[in-house]
Amino acid sequence: MTLLTGHRVAALSIAAHRPLLRYLQSLGAELVDPPRSIGDLNGVSFLVDGVGLQHLADAGWAYDHIASAHPSLIHVSVSAFGSYGPHAGLHGSELVASAMSGTLRLTGEPDRPPVKEALDACTFHAEMVAAAGAMAAHFERLRSGRGQHVDVSIQEVAFNRNVSSILVWQFDQRKLSRVGGALNYGRATVRCIWPLADGWCFHTLMTGRFGAPANQGLSDWMDAAGVDNPLQGVDWLSYNRSTLDPETRRRWEVAIEAFFRTRTKHEIATEGRRRGINACVVAEPGDVLADPHLQARSFWQPRGVLSVPGRFATLTDGAPAPRRVIPGGKRPGPLSGVRVLDFAWALVGSITTKTLGDLGAEVIKVESRTRPCLSRLDVQVSASTAKSFDDKPWFAHLNSSKRSLALDMKRPEAMEILGPLIEWADVVVENFSPGTMAKLGLDYASLVKRNPSLVMVSGSVYGQTGPLAREWGVDGTGGALSGRTYLTGWPDRDPIVPGAVPYGDVIVPFVMAATVAAALTRRNETGSGVHIDASMYEICVQQMFDAIVATQNDGPPRRQGNDDPRVFKQGVWPTVGDERWIAITLVDRAQWSTLCALAGGEDIAAWTSTRNDYELMAELQNAGIAAGVVQDIEDVFSRDQGMSARGALVELEHPLLGAFGHVRTPIDFSRSDIAPFRAPGLGEHSAEVAAGIAGISSERITELNDLGVFK
Repeated sequence: MTLLTGHRVAALSIAAHRPLLRYLQSLGAELVDPPRSIGDLNGVSFLVDGVGLQHLADAGWAYDHIASAHPSLIHVSVSAFGSYGPHAGLHGSELVASAMSGTLRLTGEPDRPPVKEALDACTFHAEMVAAAGAMAAHFERLRSGRGQHVDVSIQEVAFNRNVSSILVWQFDQRKLSRVGGALNYGRATVRCIWPLADGWCFHTLMTGRFGAPANQGLSDWMDAAGVDNPLQGVDWLSYNRSTLDPETRRRWEVAIEAFFRTRTKHEIATEGRRRGINACVVAEPGDVLADPHLQARSFWQPRGVLSVPGRFATLTDGAPAPRRVIPGGKRPGPLSGVRVLDFAWALVGSITTKTLGDLGAEVIKVESRTRPCLSRLDVQVSASTAKSFDDKPWFAHLNSSKRSLALDMKRPEAMEILGPLIEWADVVVENFSPGTMAKLGLDYASLVKRNPSLVMVSGSVYGQTGPLAREWGVDGTGGALSGRTYLTGWPDRDPIVPGAVPYGDVIVPFVMAATVAAALTRRNETGSGVHIDASMYEICVQQMFDAIVATQNDGPPRRQGNDDPRVFKQGVWPTVGDERWIAITLVDRAQWSTLCALAGGEDIAAWTSTRNDYELMAELQNAGIAAGVVQDIEDVFSRDQGMSARGALVELEHPLLGAFGHVRTPIDFSRSDIAPFRAPGLGEHSAEVAAGIAGISSERITELNDLGVFK
């Protein structure tokens, strides 16, 4: 089944296997030869470039001319700094965009320079954001008949991942730092990469109901192995990773490391999985190719003698249904009028529905005080307390543009409200463990009996099917299993993770949102709904596309620090000041000669260490070299005029936290306006939704409230 059959895509200035193009092709779009002139765009639905409008205009491809000749064309730009603002004309690269975003500074070990993530991590993220923008514009085009320009800045998208860093700076004026193989949550640093007897594993102790069974499983395994176990007797339901005494954590981690060093990769993948602990092997790309789970899900696509990642999401076609055209709504945005019923929690689902809501959809978030979202519990800043569900800036950042319905779904009376909402919705979003929605009677097969044309999207670590579908996992699981973690770091050290910036958790939502918009467009044309199965593991493997191909052609790749085989030379060098660095990418020997001439020799570090970072960046940019300051969060807030011009943070008033900057959905449209609004308090709109959408009388709302249904 395809969603873009009959649509043609052309690319300017980028390789044919770029992720956005692969995504569009996976939905059935046809990739045509690169156009040599604007006239070659006849019959093309989507035009993609990798340099931005300013650089395209310099090359004779002015957007005004393109749009005038092809008014229905959707033109998507994904570039280092975006198409407008004071940074638009700068020379960029993956490394430089990461440096300027604040992400690079948080990746690596404290005793070495910051180190880039495996392959083009920030660019892949930006391309998936662009996919969501392109498909939203595609949906809007069906109404208006008009195309538009969709602009995405890799720097801004990478900054968008820095929510922990952003909020601890905004509220407490603290800065996070590189922590190697650990996760930095703001108030706590929790180790997550552990040496095994024959490799490494990813494991982290999680907070609350979500983490308690897995944490206990590890403690039980340590007891069974007869090793020292300071985790004995811990009440894991009350454990809070943000408030645990640091000395206690140190003792725990010493014991956990000693235990893991006695285990093998096979034991983690078998006994560890059987015991339900939150651990998985840090896989190499060769392991990924041989994984039975991916094979069972028919993930691989043949390309000659090679196997390459196939789909970005699994699509199951709905039954034929009457055509259901979505009228425009009251809110602005390309998705105005779309109705979304949101069963999401944590990051994946919440960012999916934030994206849909920010782009104009009406989103009703269904949540419960009996099982609140982790982002309503995690106390990371001084403005938050353990006593309130509504004072967490993490939740506020992730849940703009939504209304909240508090509902105890275990009570049968809840269906009095849910039933009409299911019929009202165009889209249902969920990211519970596979099988959970079926237990509630809310799986796709059940929902389409009430709403045959429904589009439903399910996000999970492993996908809805396959031998691992019901296994436990978090953001780091996708990175570890896909080979991404194994290839991040220095060749002579253990693998590391970008300790304060999630990856799979923030990539998957844009794939989900993009595919929802594409499915709604197809439904407007045919009436048929669809179930979308998005797997974090598979999407992370998509990011590893080049490493998967290289493994089959050249043998197993290894960690390379900041090197990249596709460029002549690049690195991160020190500048004047404590923890001040500059990232430089040199595309060929001529640029290396230019740099050496400026430095007076080949000892680049000796030269850069005497220079101011911003002044040096300006000098190198003027010489035509991609260079950027490795900015920290204060730099981005106070010095980065490009990010300010793009409106990377939107100030929204919060009833408990006051006014503060929220990360926006980082997409710009040339015609569609975007107007996000603040996140809701838990159950803030319960009565409003019950009366206004479900049609419940005020008397019955009072009765349901007394029964504890709105809990």
